[in-house]
Amino acid sequence: MTISNDDKKHLRRLGHKLNPVVTVAAKGLTESVIAEIDRALNDHELIKVKLSVDDREVKQTIIETLTDTLGAEVVQTIGHIVLLLRRAEQPNRHLSNLLRSPSARQ
Repeated sequence: MTISNDDKKHLRRLGHKLNPVVTVAAKGLTESVIAEIDRALNDHELIKVKLSVDDREVKQTIIETLTDTLGAEVVQTIGHIVLLLRRAEQPNRHLSNLLRSPSARQ
């Protein structure tokens, strides 16, 4: 699934107010971190992840691993923050960052 430029613009606007739900620190991507990001994507669909890694190549490897492993797409990367999207098959309107927004569109 690829995201159109118009959709990316809309998703960036929705993601602007979000806080990172998971921080990937010095230990990198452990099974528990991947499981937590997977759970957050299932619940919220659109999440921010903070990557506390200084090396750009390591950061890019982590992002690629997340997208490949979890089936998520990168909406935006700014500094140490990456905005990820994975649409749920049956989104929960109380948890989804896409459906809770007053400007959400299908």
